[in-house]
Amino acid sequence: MTKRTRSALLGERLENFSKAITRFTGTTTAFGLALLVVIVWVLLGPVFRFSDTWQLVINTSTTIVTFLMVFLIQRTQNKDSLAIQLKLNELVSAMEGASNRLIDVEALSEKELETLHRYYAELSKLARTASDVTESHSVEEARERHSLKSGSKRSRR
Repeated sequence: MTKRTRSALLGERLENFSKAITRFTGTTTAFGLALLVVIVWVLLGPVFRFSDTWQLVINTSTTIVTFLMVFLIQRTQNKDSLAIQLKLNELVSAMEGASNRLIDVEALSEKELETLHRYYAELSKLARTASDVTESHSVEEARERHSLKSGSKRSRR
């Protein structure tokens, strides 16, 4: 087995393990288990005369769990963020009239993002000055768009 293959296999195993842990830690069972651990620890306090060792057990345990969960949460957020960005990029690229400059906008610098923000803030201000909110977003317009989309889906089949 090549080094690259072993590395890819290890990466895949770690990814599967982290997915399983992420799914589990978000469950009621995981919360109940954590609560149970704390209750058992509290109940054992008198047995160990609330010693420094008794306190050290929970402090060390929670520190280790917190340390590992930070990385797990960051991994999950990175993956979710990337998935959302890809979905938004697809919508922007597929939507007629949308600016393709917004595709991969997260790669822009803060200064560039601020420039785009000012542009869209100005558009928002212009939209607020419209006489009536239903003027640009009416039920009729929604029905028309739905009809167009439904018709275009049928014609593609």
